[in-house]
Amino acid sequence: MPKFAYVGVDLDGQKVKGTHKASSRGDAEVALYDREIRDLRVTEKKSILQYEITCPRIKREQVMHLSRQIAAFLRAGLPILDAVHSLGAESENSSVRRMMNDIEDGLRTGERFSDTLERYPKVFPEFYRGIVRSAELTGELDTVLARLARYIERDLEARRKVKSAMIYPIAVAAMSVVTVLVLALYVLPKFESFFADLDAELPLPTRMLLATTDFIGAWWWAMAGAAALLTLVFLLSQRFERGKYAFHLLLLKTPVLGETIQYMLVERFCRVMASMVSAGVNLQEAIRVATDSLRNRVFMRRLNGVTEQMLEGQGIAGPLARTNLFPGTATSMLRVGEDTGSMDVQLEVTAEYYEDELDYKIAKLTALFEPLVIIVMGGIVGFVAVALVSAMYGIFNQVDI
Repeated sequence: MPKFAYVGVDLDGQKVKGTHKASSRGDAEVALYDREIRDLRVTEKKSILQYEITCPRIKREQVMHLSRQIAAFLRAGLPILDAVHSLGAESENSSVRRMMNDIEDGLRTGERFSDTLERYPKVFPEFYRGIVRSAELTGELDTVLARLARYIERDLEARRKVKSAMIYPIAVAAMSVVTVLVLALYVLPKFESFFADLDAELPLPTRMLLATTDFIGAWWWAMAGAAALLTLVFLLSQRFERGKYAFHLLLLKTPVLGETIQYMLVERFCRVMASMVSAGVNLQEAIRVATDSLRNRVFMRRLNGVTEQMLEGQGIAGPLARTNLFPGTATSMLRVGEDTGSMDVQLEVTAEYYEDELDYKIAKLTALFEPLVIIVMGGIVGFVAVALVSAMYGIFNQVDI
């Protein structure tokens, strides 16, 4: 009998979650409803074998294109079932084709589109499914799917900017390391043996570099073991909430980089909130889903109490400001949204503002990081070059040519 995971709220308003065995998802929902659990979200738990066989590997770019295509079909008047069928039949990606066929089967048995997406939580995150669920109730599925496609596109673009900003410094560092290793491990030892044959003394820079390479050659196993141990300790620490929190806090406290990460998270939080609120999701649920979408333990922990403060009548801008995670500009914009009753608009405006600010921060980070890498690696390569040149001059001075 299949096992279903559920999340809901009991009569005391407490969040509850667990698993329940039932013959179908509908039977599981009925049984849990009888246990007086409300606001249910039920998903089937697949075994490892099922996951390996059926879980598709679908990139976010493909989710973006699917969302945009379904929105276009719906806007053209095509029923959702026909839209899903067409995309499944035309897709060249076997994983996408299997997923769309599965969604089509669910729609034919009477499931809602949002219910079929629950089968693929790794492909369609919770905020995506929640927005679609609300859009089905308001009849604006085409508009919402187009908005989700734009959100994914912007998020992917932000990630691309961060990656592209890091490519050049990393490439320079890698080439410099390779150059130093070749010179230190293959060229310098030949100078050393040549000087030994001549019974001549090596210059100081050359002796320093050779001492360094000799140390690395003798103790490389200890250095590799220490690096492996530190990596293992870090990976193990990331399996615990305290370790994740400490690492995420360290990232946020890092100069320049921390502020860039903060702006990225604020932009994503506001973007998800704007999409959900404009789709008709209540503010408390939108905050919960937007918080979970961040995956940063510092943000998640400090934002946990915002919903409770809202229920006490404190609004949203004040509680967000007290987390010390949102800049004053963001909370001021959201306070305007509270006062004017245009929270969805202000959330979108705030997200766009911090998207522009994020571009500036990434450019600033790149402008700082690139010269730093060039200076450090240039200094190392320069020292190696001095060691080589001084060795060559030493040969000319000590050998009668």
